[in-house]
Amino acid sequence: MILLRTPRKDNVYCVDMDNVDSDSSLNCLVSKASVDESSLWHKRMCHMNFKTMNKLVKNNLVRGLPSKVFSCADHCVACLKGKQHKTSHKTKEINTISSSLQLLHMDLFGPTNVMSIGKKSYCLVIVDDYSRFTWVYFLRTKDETSGLIKSFILRIENQTNQRLKVIRSENGTEFKNLDLNTFCEEKGIERQYSAPRTPQQNGVAERRNRTLIEAARSLLAYSKLPITFWAEAVNTACYVQNRVLVVKPKNKTPYELLTKRKPFIGFFKPFGCPCTILNTKSHLGKFDSKADDGFLVGYSSQSKAYRVFNSSSRIIEESDNVICNENTPNPIVSGPQWLFDIDSLTNSFGFSSDDYAGSGSGGSGTTQVQDSISQSVIFPIPTVDLCEKEPSTGPNQREEESIDEENQENQEPQVAAESTSVELNDSNLEVGLNEEPSHHTRIHKDHPPQLVIGDISSPMMTRNQSRLQEMQEQHHTVLSCFLSQLEPKKAHDAMKESSWIEAMHKELLQFKLQDVWDLVDLSKGQRAIGTKWVFRNKRDERGIVIRNKARLVAQGYTQEEGIDYEEVFAPVARIEAIRLFLAYASYMKFKVYQMDVKSAFLYGSIEEEVYVCQPPGFENPSYPDMVYKLKKALYGLHQAPRAWYDTLSSYLLENGFERGVIDKTLFIKRKKKDILLVQINVDDIIFGSTRDNMYKEFEELMHQRFKMSSMGELTFFLGLQVQQKSDGIFICQSKYVQDILTKFGFSDSKLPAHLWRHTSR
Repeated sequence: MILLRTPRKDNVYCVDMDNVDSDSSLNCLVSKASVDESSLWHKRMCHMNFKTMNKLVKNNLVRGLPSKVFSCADHCVACLKGKQHKTSHKTKEINTISSSLQLLHMDLFGPTNVMSIGKKSYCLVIVDDYSRFTWVYFLRTKDETSGLIKSFILRIENQTNQRLKVIRSENGTEFKNLDLNTFCEEKGIERQYSAPRTPQQNGVAERRNRTLIEAARSLLAYSKLPITFWAEAVNTACYVQNRVLVVKPKNKTPYELLTKRKPFIGFFKPFGCPCTILNTKSHLGKFDSKADDGFLVGYSSQSKAYRVFNSSSRIIEESDNVICNENTPNPIVSGPQWLFDIDSLTNSFGFSSDDYAGSGSGGSGTTQVQDSISQSVIFPIPTVDLCEKEPSTGPNQREEESIDEENQENQEPQVAAESTSVELNDSNLEVGLNEEPSHHTRIHKDHPPQLVIGDISSPMMTRNQSRLQEMQEQHHTVLSCFLSQLEPKKAHDAMKESSWIEAMHKELLQFKLQDVWDLVDLSKGQRAIGTKWVFRNKRDERGIVIRNKARLVAQGYTQEEGIDYEEVFAPVARIEAIRLFLAYASYMKFKVYQMDVKSAFLYGSIEEEVYVCQPPGFENPSYPDMVYKLKKALYGLHQAPRAWYDTLSSYLLENGFERGVIDKTLFIKRKKKDILLVQINVDDIIFGSTRDNMYKEFEELMHQRFKMSSMGELTFFLGLQVQQKSDGIFICQSKYVQDILTKFGFSDSKLPAHLWRHTSR
């Protein structure tokens, strides 16, 4: 066996060992250390890798180290524990996917630290592996994911005439649940999941997340819009990238690969650029302005139109009559600085420049901003219920000039809270252990009562529940800073506060949604009833202002019986009925929940012909002498409570409820041995059931017909402070007593001595 060849030079054969490959057969010239000797020197040199040890021997860099080849027969367990790294995931050199919808990558990121204008906190990203075409959908909660995915699959299969074969996603419960698994099983769709805590295996969706977020970040930075527009920015970035990015192996855009047509991009405009929108809705006077100011925030999918934010109406609308000023920069807006902090928004997405973007976690924040653009533009407050649709992107199957984007209808707004981090608190661990703390997990079954933080009788909460409770408490504190603490008496005074203006806009928006009235000329012989604004601060059980509420009411004292109203009686729940309800719930050991109907009286229809004046401060300048003819009951009208009660009771009776024989405000529904109790007090509803799914079905039933706000477990109702515990329901009226004492100036009074004696007994 020839080990080496070298020429002779000056009667000497010289071999350069520095240039000899360590893996060559020349290693036989150096003796090989045994396994035990190699392991010994490996441990002596602080578990240095064997490659470096052999380099020291080969180059003769140290003394005292045997001139041997060191090797290890197996992996050193100690090195693996101290040095093991994640497995690398290289991209495939050859893509085996040959057509669209063979494989879809999905990922969900959120919640964001600021909710979008449409009250969305999550974004679902779907990527087709073959074409790299991307769809984005925005969600309020993770629970909406499975239903949205199912409707998307049915729609995309119908549009492309192809069948979906494989879905690849992470292991989150939003993707891995019984509902979605059953649906995919029925359609024969294979499910693939990335390994836990290994987002690299879902790298296509994670990378697209990062690309979209970086593009949206740039759009918001250029447009100088508040980060409440982040969903519009992400949606626009997805829409544009589907038409301009180039898929390298195929040298085509995702749009062309999916639809077999080259995209047309001649209508593209800069995101957030100022624009004018032709006003085609209102009746304009001869010299009124024909256009409203706004900003371009995207493209429509239902028509050949742009999505624009109208600064006058403060909603997002779709219009083709738009002229954009592409070269006019946006002015820098004013407002809380954190509202325009794009870094905080990006951090809430959970991605950095060093790794893939993915599903980050963060809270959500309530924002309030007043812009000074042209001294007239006010950006929407995220807690205001806006009449607009949240965008999402879908494939375009129309002409080349058509604009592609899918809309999701705005759901009930959800109050957001600032992001809070949960830190580990080890003060409630058992003490008295003298051993040095180990790294093993310790499970403590019993905790000393003196070391338990919080109410010891309260039920156990998960980390997410405790974090949500902390976020809500901080939300109330932060929100109260932006709310007015004073209740104005007149509309003129309320117009000076932006929070009250938003409250009045929200009230009038409900009028429009419920189709309450029509603007008409006053009929001859008729008279109009006056209207006025009533302003109230809504407080929680601690007395903190949580909402400024404006209510437009009719001056019912001017109504005449027999002309403006007939029967007005409507039952109202007595305090004794509420106490009996809570006592029965405590006896049957079920939770009592509360919900509120928004603008309840507006759901009741009236039969009489009633006219009211235009709201103070919101008169139509084009038709100042016209009045509103009511189609629905208005607060302040004598017949309003009865009309609302008739509407609600009829709806409940039609859906299997029974009305109480004595208490007409109590409704009962029975299923075998289970019972559901519903107590009505005007627009406040409390309910409970011996079976959990019955009260959930009731919530869904009410949301189908009315605009409801679920308030969770009952804590405060009709002056009663309610605390529900595992051993019973406790009620008190300390806040009511304190309000009475404050009203009559006795809040600082001292208790007489004889009352102290009675109290001690």
